[in-house]
Amino acid sequence: MIIRRCASRFTGRSLGFRGFSNWVDGKLPAYRSGNIDLLSTYATSCEKLPEEVSKDNIISDMLTDKFGRVHTYLRISLTERCNLRCQYCMPAEGVELTPNPELLSQSEIIRLANLFVRNGVDKIRLTGGEPTIRKDIEEICFQLSSLKGLKTLAMTTNGITLARKLPKLKSCGLTALNISLDTLVPAKFEFMTRRKGHEKVMESIQKAVELGYNPVKINCVVMRGFNDDEVCDFVELTRKNPINVRFIEFMPFDGNVWNVKKLVPYAELLDIVSKKFEGVKRIQDHPTETAKNYQIDGHCGSVSFITSMTEHFCAGCNRLRLLADGNFKVCLFGPSEVSLKNPLRSGADDDELKEIIAAAVKRKKATHDGMFDIAKTPNRPMIHIGG
Repeated sequence: MIIRRCASRFTGRSLGFRGFSNWVDGKLPAYRSGNIDLLSTYATSCEKLPEEVSKDNIISDMLTDKFGRVHTYLRISLTERCNLRCQYCMPAEGVELTPNPELLSQSEIIRLANLFVRNGVDKIRLTGGEPTIRKDIEEICFQLSSLKGLKTLAMTTNGITLARKLPKLKSCGLTALNISLDTLVPAKFEFMTRRKGHEKVMESIQKAVELGYNPVKINCVVMRGFNDDEVCDFVELTRKNPINVRFIEFMPFDGNVWNVKKLVPYAELLDIVSKKFEGVKRIQDHPTETAKNYQIDGHCGSVSFITSMTEHFCAGCNRLRLLADGNFKVCLFGPSEVSLKNPLRSGADDDELKEIIAAAVKRKKATHDGMFDIAKTPNRPMIHIGG
């Protein structure tokens, strides 16, 4: 089995439990490789989307800011709810969730997405909370993938329920996948997420590889003293699998107790990888790419570094965010938001919505304020913003 062959490496000393005692007490069980079972795929069908939803898309001035950046990538948070409680995402005391009637409905999501696509957005990523816990996730995927002009429909998920849902999601048009996983050690996973489920995430990675997603992207937030000793073990996942491991610098959000001492900078991470593996070569990145991408000689997959804190990529940013409560956000790290739900429910037509969106995009700053100012600036918890 593909993942099983790689997983068998992660036992005993190869995991390097340095610093883990600072995070959790107790003995650490060895990683066991025999728990990943393949699920059989199954066929599915979805109802046809009405023709009027699919329209030609052009890049309009609505998506262009005053610095000339064209925003063709929309991230849509489908829910604030999640079946994990990751420490860097949610405060220990939890957060107050928006009541369901105040969240965007399926029809409202499709209408707003259609407006963005008709004006030039060609990539949509579904986020949460955890997007797979929405009961209508398959229908949302199908309707979005049917929008004419949309080239990529992606999703970021924690992988807990993904394995059994992925065959149907793929048949409904899901074309790209990011799975969040910050440790290959089950005990660490349970500590970080405050829940069990490590085996389910590994099963979902296996299922994604089996179904032909290439690459299967794994998002790993690196924190000093917790999982920085696992960097090379994560890289090993890319040796024989079409996996792109994305090491993400620890970012400050409300309630996640960010501390610069926990931040492992990109330069240090690259040095760790380069010392362990031969032939680490930079890949030519697209101007709007958020990650610095590398190929390693002899590896089927690749490794990337998302350097939001130490080397920001604001100049090429083409991303916008629609939050689950209908607020529109032009920068992940900026507190500024504007509601699209309220005018939508008040009867605003598309031209009025376009004016609101365009005004917000034009107010987007050239760069974020830097990690220390971000840490002091009020913003929402990541669970509210969307991954």
